[in-house]
Amino acid sequence: MSQTLTSAPASGGLPTPVSTGPVRLHINGETQTLQLAPWTSLLDALREYAHLTGTKKGCDHGQCGACTVLVNGRRINSCLTLAVMHDDDDITTIEGLGTPENLSPLQQAFVDHDAFQCGYCTPGQICSAQGLLNEGRAHSEAEIKELMSGNLCRCGAYVGILDAVKEVVDKQ
Repeated sequence: MSQTLTSAPASGGLPTPVSTGPVRLHINGETQTLQLAPWTSLLDALREYAHLTGTKKGCDHGQCGACTVLVNGRRINSCLTLAVMHDDDDITTIEGLGTPENLSPLQQAFVDHDAFQCGYCTPGQICSAQGLLNEGRAHSEAEIKELMSGNLCRCGAYVGILDAVKEVVDKQ
């Protein structure tokens, strides 16, 4: 473990040492070793240390799904898990699903079905939908709605989201 100094406390005392250590994450096919405090969430590791800002910080309590990423192919709320718990895991963020020149089938379906308005929830919606596809459990609209219910859209683009996910599910 290495030591990093934090800023001086408000009381004007001496800086407090914080222990950090290496965490090796396989993010979007690339291995990164990040020096992280043990309490760093996976969300903060991705955004602040790996500089992948596609994953959004919404509620920071696991209630909105904006931070959904794939870990070893399964969807999780990255705000609810510590990065150190995923040492050597394969992590896929929205940046790893496609490129602007070559969208993933889900990304293309979201465009085709106008499944976004402001776009803030879209990365989490798409990662959650990809996890749903990986799980192979959704076959009907009712199942898709239930399995996507942890991802909120404040703009109300649910009809387009459902249509986009259903299109890709039906093609599988």
